[in-house]
Amino acid sequence: MTSSLPAATGAIVIEQYYPHPPSAVWEAMTTPELMERWLMKTEGFRPVPGTRFSMQGRPIEAANFSGLVACTVLEAEEGTKLSMTWDDALAERPTGWVVTWELTAEGEGTRLLLTHSGFDPDDASQQLPRTIMSGGWGHIVTALGRVLDTATAGEERAAED
Repeated sequence: MTSSLPAATGAIVIEQYYPHPPSAVWEAMTTPELMERWLMKTEGFRPVPGTRFSMQGRPIEAANFSGLVACTVLEAEEGTKLSMTWDDALAERPTGWVVTWELTAEGEGTRLLLTHSGFDPDDASQQLPRTIMSGGWGHIVTALGRVLDTATAGEERAAED
């Protein structure tokens, strides 16, 4: 179940529970081939602080978004936290946005807290993308759940063979 948490207009905050252990969620979040299935095609990603990489998504004209995301990994704590900068690679200036995924073991599963911060509440040109991305992140965390469910089902079938 996905829930958007109340947040100041300077951030998007989404919480999601997955019935999978943090190690499985971490693997899906940090393996480029799996990331492409729930997030975007990545180039050069490694979960190592300082790593610069890019992602190719769908352009969103209404938000003046080119579809090419330039990122730098800020933090990578295996199984618990991944944080990165998030900028439109073709924008005139960096946005200053940061996307952070925090994982917490909960029962036999994982609680994910996604925070996309750095939106200037006084800048209308940042509030439109924030509104559009709020819905987008909801779809993305749901897609991550589908990837986890598919991977788990494949592992169970392999174990039965």
